[in-house]
Amino acid sequence: MTSFNDFGLAEPILRALAEEKYVTPTPIQAQTIPLAMQSRDVIGIAQTGTGKTAAFALPILNHLYTKRMRPEKKSCRVLVLSPTRELSGQIADSFRAYGRHMRPLAVELAIGGVPINRQVRGMAHGVEVLVATPGRLLDLVNQRAVRLDQVEILVLDEADRMLDMGFINDIRKVVAMLRKERQTLFFSATMPQEITRLADQMLRDPARVAVTPQATTVERIQQRVIHTEKSGKPSLLIEVLKTETTDRVLVFTRTKHGADKVVRGLEKTGFFAEAIHGNKSQNQRERVLADFRSGKLRILIATDIAARGIDVDGVSHVINYDLPNIPESYVHRIGRTARAGADGIAISFCDQEEGAFLRDIERMIRMTIPATGERQAHRPAPQNAGNRNGGRQNSGGRNQRGNSRGGNGGGGNGRPSHNGNRSHAGHQGRPSHAHQAPHQEATTGEPRDIGNVTFLQRSGEPRRNAGHQAKS
Repeated sequence: MTSFNDFGLAEPILRALAEEKYVTPTPIQAQTIPLAMQSRDVIGIAQTGTGKTAAFALPILNHLYTKRMRPEKKSCRVLVLSPTRELSGQIADSFRAYGRHMRPLAVELAIGGVPINRQVRGMAHGVEVLVATPGRLLDLVNQRAVRLDQVEILVLDEADRMLDMGFINDIRKVVAMLRKERQTLFFSATMPQEITRLADQMLRDPARVAVTPQATTVERIQQRVIHTEKSGKPSLLIEVLKTETTDRVLVFTRTKHGADKVVRGLEKTGFFAEAIHGNKSQNQRERVLADFRSGKLRILIATDIAARGIDVDGVSHVINYDLPNIPESYVHRIGRTARAGADGIAISFCDQEEGAFLRDIERMIRMTIPATGERQAHRPAPQNAGNRNGGRQNSGGRNQRGNSRGGNGGGGNGRPSHNGNRSHAGHQGRPSHAHQAPHQEATTGEPRDIGNVTFLQRSGEPRRNAGHQAKS
């Protein structure tokens, strides 16, 4: 298919696409739309920024237009589940834009961070399309404000992110409320094995569409990593912002507190930035995203929770201030640049504790990310340095891993001393080191040059914590 006119879409939809200046379908759209219009279940795998939303929205709108019926009270004909508020809002906007010439077309948005009463009123008479995050949808169901037994089409967008954020049980609860005679469209940027098993349970004889190899990154993105110590990241970020030719810059941190700390640090040096994360109100998040999209704001600091909703053209640089501990998140982060055919640059800061994360990322994307401008921070302390502290290094009173049994005397040399200056801000993903047992710290990486140390790990506990329940 080389034109949207070739799909057989209804005239009001084609008129809206012409007004949006859509001419040639993207590969995911060209392969998915015909299948969806045949009422087939579909698994669609494509990198971010490839047009997945239109790939499912257009055939759904065509279905609603050709099979007109009034939705029942408190029900919806189409249910779209997405992991974040921002992404849900953009999906709802896309349905409204593509269906602007269809009357009537009621599209309701059900997300957290805003009063639920307005959403209850919006669902009172029923809608054609309900776009929701799993948590708020279940809240509405529990209040008997929404019925799910009339859903004709179910869409799961960014299904892998649902898994990362701990929404899988919520999704199973929702699916159990749906009727079995439905069409299911399942979209994801990556397809880990857990998601494959979920799809097998939900879909009937699905057609599989994959426009790029699984777990690869966008080819137009120039990737590089800079090795540094954790305490050097603030000054390194400022250096990069001063030396790179940038347009819009998106900086990712692992935690909400870390994002706010980066904003404060940049403002002290004259760089205006704002943060977007789960602790911000919905109005704050929408205002910041609008400023970033318009160019009024040029530096945006974000966490992974908000990453999927940042669909902004013109992002020249993505900076991983903290490397993600889930390799798939790296793909989603850097996919915020090189959108709409543009080139992009992804720069990752890697401290010593993040070395294992970097190896996992490189293994998944099947390439070694080039290292540039490496700092001197990663050199471990010499192993036989005459340590007389019983296997401990002087680190402001903090115990290092290891011991001096066997007379080695250097058992604590797995990491260099931080002299009490180690910052814990922005590192909520791991427990504080101040009162931490050795077996808890042993899972953060694979240190070198450590003698006579036994690394312990709780039985059944994964190395990376990828299943935190996130509020939407």
